[in-house]
Amino acid sequence: MTSSLTNYDNRAYFGKYDEMYAQNNSIRPLYKQFSKILEKLSIEDLNKMHEFSKDFFLNQGVTFTVYNDKEGVEKIFPFDIIPRIINNKEWIKIEEGIKQRIKALNLFIKDIYHEQFFLKDNKIPADLIISNPNYLRIMRRLNVPKDIYTHISGIDLVRDENGDFFVLEDNLRTPSGVSYMLENREITRRLFPNFIPKQKVMPVSNYPNMLYKELKSLVNKKNPVIVLLTPGLFNSAYYEHTALARLMGVELVEGNDLVVENNMVYMKTAGGLKVVDIIYRRIDDDYLDPLNFKSESILGVAGLMDCYRQGNVVIVNAPGTGIADDKAVYTYVPEMISYYLSEKPILDNIKTFQLSNNDEKKYVIENIQKLVVKRTDGSGGYGMLIGKDASDEEISLYIKKIKSEPDKYIAQPTLNLSTSPCFIKDSLKPRCVDLRPFAIYGANGIKVCPGGLTRIALKEGSLVVNSSQGGGSKDTWILKE
Repeated sequence: MTSSLTNYDNRAYFGKYDEMYAQNNSIRPLYKQFSKILEKLSIEDLNKMHEFSKDFFLNQGVTFTVYNDKEGVEKIFPFDIIPRIINNKEWIKIEEGIKQRIKALNLFIKDIYHEQFFLKDNKIPADLIISNPNYLRIMRRLNVPKDIYTHISGIDLVRDENGDFFVLEDNLRTPSGVSYMLENREITRRLFPNFIPKQKVMPVSNYPNMLYKELKSLVNKKNPVIVLLTPGLFNSAYYEHTALARLMGVELVEGNDLVVENNMVYMKTAGGLKVVDIIYRRIDDDYLDPLNFKSESILGVAGLMDCYRQGNVVIVNAPGTGIADDKAVYTYVPEMISYYLSEKPILDNIKTFQLSNNDEKKYVIENIQKLVVKRTDGSGGYGMLIGKDASDEEISLYIKKIKSEPDKYIAQPTLNLSTSPCFIKDSLKPRCVDLRPFAIYGANGIKVCPGGLTRIALKEGSLVVNSSQGGGSKDTWILKE
């Protein structure tokens, strides 16, 4: 029998940190026990496990939507059967770093919509805030419940060639992917039923209960009515909306299921109207309320912001949080941590160039082939230029865009993302990965789910892990000891 561990070739990723293998191709101590299982598994065994996982995801309807794919929009989420393992010491640093970051970001959002001390003390350019489309003037001096804006966050982390974790970006508006984290664990629990409890892998299945409990803590009511507001069936994360509503035991609603009367939000039910206390929205700000934002929107609820202003409903996450996860604002988060918390960042940022700065813009244009350039309002891997992989024509077009609207772009060095073994075409192959842990901020403080979504760049040599760009995911195991 040919062991699945033979012939692991990571020469194409030389210089990158491999999660399972050290530079001398020896297996890292963290993976020793798991490697013993892999040694007993043949390629045929892994193929059967791979097919089982595909059938499981198909039967569960674990999908995502790609809008620009001519072959069809509905896709089964690609899953890799080899888990990623992180030790407890590393996780404690990640957890504390995320809590610190979210606390500072939340204070920044409150400050920007109230006293604006950060602006007055010239810690950030005023234009970066005031002219930012994510800055909602309707939120100025509006007090939000418990002073919490960033109830649910997904913080994207990458590991560099030295094995250190860095923050790539903050997702504070409507972060997605938690349902895939839950399904990934469910399938690996079936694939490795005895190994997970033996290795004391920390659970993620209590995330929906934790979320429900923290949402309840936002109002002074014993049994508040909570709904999850979805744009509907054709949204790329609709599977996640349905899964989370079901697991939390709350109603999944669309805009036309809700109505506003006398500055109160009601849900239409067979027995009549029912007061809604908390709305976990998965709709962007612009579409929340046609009376206050985009008038043509049919996804939201007319008058919702008036109810919010009166304190009659809680919106999760708070409108206007997008000002803090803008890619240009990202560069100032270490300064926020120092300013609001008087602490040094536990997790560092990636070096980022602000193209509104003429010197940095000049450097980026001259060295664009070594850099990754992103739109500040971009997401899902769209609108991004990876200089080393781009053609001369693509680079020339992007430089024109930068010169035309420099404040709309940032640039970062091409990252040496860590790699992880993935089972692809009958063998284990290295692929680049990132990590998105999920945090919940309620009246009881900030809680980080132990694990998160490890995303994979399935295409060989690719750095783009987004599912919309051909990426997939794998389970993330955090060991208790």
